[in-house]
Amino acid sequence: MRNGWHVGVVIPAKNEEDFISKVITTLPNFVDRIVVVDDGSSDMTAQIVNKHSTELKNLELIQLQGNGVGSAIDAGHQAMLKSLSEPFVSVVMAGDGQMDPDDLELLIEPVTKNQADYVKGNRFLHQDGLGNMPLVRKIASMILGFFTTLAAGRHVTDPQCGYTATSSLILKHWNWSKSWKGYGYPNYWLIELSRRSMRVAEVPVKSIYGKEKSGIIMAKFFLSVGLMMLIMHHKRCFSMLFSKSVTPHTILSFIAYILGWITIIPGVSTDLENELTAGFASKLILLVFCWVCAHILDRLAVESRTELRVNAQT
Repeated sequence: MRNGWHVGVVIPAKNEEDFISKVITTLPNFVDRIVVVDDGSSDMTAQIVNKHSTELKNLELIQLQGNGVGSAIDAGHQAMLKSLSEPFVSVVMAGDGQMDPDDLELLIEPVTKNQADYVKGNRFLHQDGLGNMPLVRKIASMILGFFTTLAAGRHVTDPQCGYTATSSLILKHWNWSKSWKGYGYPNYWLIELSRRSMRVAEVPVKSIYGKEKSGIIMAKFFLSVGLMMLIMHHKRCFSMLFSKSVTPHTILSFIAYILGWITIIPGVSTDLENELTAGFASKLILLVFCWVCAHILDRLAVESRTELRVNAQT
């Protein structure tokens, strides 16, 4: 327990027999509940966890049939709702040992001090955070950070870091039936949290890379996650536009976004606009300008809605 908050740790694991024991045994003593979700492992992961559960009474094992990392994390969060009394914070730590348990206290602090509802670890903020992260992952993280920033309406530099701390306030109202189930889970949460006007904070965390192997197929990952973010971005924006708490920033952002489309859709542009944007380069510049304005206004809308929600609760 920290600052009057119970602390739970969700550990999604699939074929992590070489790492899971260390992850469990190095958790801080203030952790009240540990839930390991074995997502269809074919190795000794479950047996190792069961062995530890005879010594650790606060350890629970959940076994799934390989439904995806998002499903595994959701199952762990829901288990926390059943086993911990409020208020509590639910932390996600990967079963492959890439997350430093020494960072856990710093990670939960903004939640337990009522400064945030959701906290993400950011490896780019830590002086040793990137460690020996493969170059392809660094590039992928930067690309996904850019597109997640657009989709979520808030600045994100390390969206794929799954080291997170979530308030029970969020978990008890989360729509589990619509939650994203596979890779891209952190991106989905960031977009949805913006739609819900929740406070999000980032703290520096260290990432540890060893002999673990990623199960991600890069091309498939970018295609599925990219499509998900595109759809979720539009759902979020339309939800904000037609909500009772719509802000002027949201309306202006929508207008700028539509003007951007008008510049490039044949037959939609006005005669005056066609005169002003006769060349392709001119139209492209105008399109980028409109959409940059739309994004800036969108970020201001997310920020103002979040402030309004917090002020309404105080």
